[in-house]
Amino acid sequence: MKKLPWEEIHESLNTRGFASLPGLVDPKTCDELISLYPEEPIYRKTVVMERHRFGLGEYKYFNYPLPVFIQELRATMYPYLAPIANQWMHVLNMETRYPEDHETFLATCHSQGQQQPTPLILKYGKGGYNTLHQDLYGSVYFPLQLVLFLSDYGTAYEGGEFVITEQVPRSQSKARVIKPQKGDALLLATSFRPVKGTRGYYRTNLRHGVSEVTSGNRYTMGIIFHDATN
Repeated sequence: MKKLPWEEIHESLNTRGFASLPGLVDPKTCDELISLYPEEPIYRKTVVMERHRFGLGEYKYFNYPLPVFIQELRATMYPYLAPIANQWMHVLNMETRYPEDHETFLATCHSQGQQQPTPLILKYGKGGYNTLHQDLYGSVYFPLQLVLFLSDYGTAYEGGEFVITEQVPRSQSKARVIKPQKGDALLLATSFRPVKGTRGYYRTNLRHGVSEVTSGNRYTMGIIFHDATN
């Protein structure tokens, strides 16, 4: 993985709740990850979104052992994110603290019954979309997650913009629309971020989703750092 400007990334996460990582994944790797989609034995669960009113499309959760690329990305990114996660917990006066390495954090998840892997690959065809949501999966969760964009925006598909909303207390929600290119990635808050006000820090809640795909097929991958109960 290429060297990342972590100081800038931390600043963006603190001020906006997300950070763009252009060209994190090379095009060949993107194509290889898309090629995994039909390989049913490597998945533990398939979700048809319209059955649950989550949107229109399909996603699949990988099973353990994870593909090497996903396993390494999860383990490599986590140590850079744990300090900012702990900073958020500190300024919000929350007791939770995250260990330095991902393996130790997963042990905490597993001790609470969250033993199922959460990395997933998503496919949207024409008309597909994803309603605004948060990826929590249990009482133990990491406050940051990563999204990989595997398809060419404007070539492989159109529409399907990534949407982030932020609910400020006693105010209207603020929406941001992002159009990443193939190989780009996005770090974002899983559920909330701290904002400094006149009386100290307070929480703003974030959700994310996908607008309607107007043509083609859109593939993305979610790298979530905590595990799930089911």
